[in-house]
Amino acid sequence: MLKHLVSAEWLRERMNDGNIRILDCRFELGKPNAGFDAYLADHIPNAVYVDLEKDMSGQKSLHGGRHPLPSLQEFASKVSAVGIDHTVTVVAYDDQGGAMASRLAWLLSYLGHKNVFVLNTSYSSWKDSGFPVTDEIQEFSSANFETEINEQMLCTMEEVREAIKKDNVVLLDSRENIRYLGIEELIDKEAGHIPTAKNAFWKEGVSNNGAWLSTEEQEERFKMIERGKEVIVYCGSGVTACPNVLTLQSLRYENVRLYVGSWSDWISYPENQIEK
Repeated sequence: MLKHLVSAEWLRERMNDGNIRILDCRFELGKPNAGFDAYLADHIPNAVYVDLEKDMSGQKSLHGGRHPLPSLQEFASKVSAVGIDHTVTVVAYDDQGGAMASRLAWLLSYLGHKNVFVLNTSYSSWKDSGFPVTDEIQEFSSANFETEINEQMLCTMEEVREAIKKDNVVLLDSRENIRYLGIEELIDKEAGHIPTAKNAFWKEGVSNNGAWLSTEEQEERFKMIERGKEVIVYCGSGVTACPNVLTLQSLRYENVRLYVGSWSDWISYPENQIEK
């Protein structure tokens, strides 16, 4: 199993451990309240809800994409409020193939947290397997989450512009192939992809029931990326790229960075080139 994942069995055995904090990241794009409503109905015991747009994203502006980074100070305060510090192991889950949970895991790692994992299956699968669920909301004593930002994990638009010109950098587009090719675009204002980018749709990394593929299957997905090269991963808004980022890191690609603004930021600059 990929090193950034934990199994449902592992979590079931430890879900009442005070040194483990479980974060429910369920969220449906276009239905901003659906994830929280689902959490109120039932969730993994001791889980705390974290909202993609209210907690893991900041205010949208002309540039920065549809899901820019939140205020890091505010995010650290929210994390502290639910009892997370450097001693606590975090496990995130969602019901969207791991995309939202991966964004949370990436964000915590960016802020210097070492022990953060994603559940290797969906919440629906957890529930269908007969594992415990509850509608009780647990409260935790606050902690002091100290940040140590790892700037190397983040890539700016200006750096992407330069990367296009370099042979030792691979751009990886994580969107569905039809969007990458510019055939159809129902979310953003422009269709196509960043010049030179390769494509690996993030959902191809999970099975139909939301379980992440094996290490061997993931290696096959990314065999077109030469080891030793820097990899810059993007998607539409810096969320669904995160499963690919975490997987590449687990496969020991050494220099993997997230372009947080992603396609929605790239096209906000009229001078930026677009390929179809």
